[in-house]
Amino acid sequence: MRSRYLIALFTIAFTLAAIAQQPQPQAQQQTQQKPPQDKSKRPSPPGTAEVTLKGKKITIDYSRPYLKGRHVGQELAPFGQVWRTGANEATTFVTEGDVKVGDVNVPAGNYTLFTLPSEGTWKLIINKQTGQWGTRYDESQVLARIDMQKSQLPHPVEQFTISFGKKSNDSADLVLEWENLRLNVPLKAK
Repeated sequence: MRSRYLIALFTIAFTLAAIAQQPQPQAQQQTQQKPPQDKSKRPSPPGTAEVTLKGKKITIDYSRPYLKGRHVGQELAPFGQVWRTGANEATTFVTEGDVKVGDVNVPAGNYTLFTLPSEGTWKLIINKQTGQWGTRYDESQVLARIDMQKSQLPHPVEQFTISFGKKSNDSADLVLEWENLRLNVPLKAK
């Protein structure tokens, strides 16, 4: 009789362990299968800038905030504070080949771009950390801080824009424009 009792206890314990290993309820599975977000519907939609130098592509993916009555250096990209150079996720800088940005050699690879705005010279920050939200800046991951040339635009630009001005087969300017401000830094393929 005692052995039947032990067999029954082991059977119950085994059955409970097997039930615990079953997949999660359907409601939890549904939350894991959300459709991808349409980033074009965001208040700061995505943008891409591309250039090919010496057969190697350089791509910048970023989000494009609007001024909406605000001012650069004040409510937007405040002077003296590292800025994510766009909105949403960190702005990515991907280069298929080695490139010189300003006076700095940047090996082929994936990076993020930040800027340090100021009333005087703005700095472009190339950061080795990737995949983070734009406000997650890790100073220990900085590859370079590069001075940008600053000029005034003849007409204001409402939506933040990054572009490349190709100069030759192996050189271009990386250009940031917003409000009445134009910032640029030269690139040269290695």
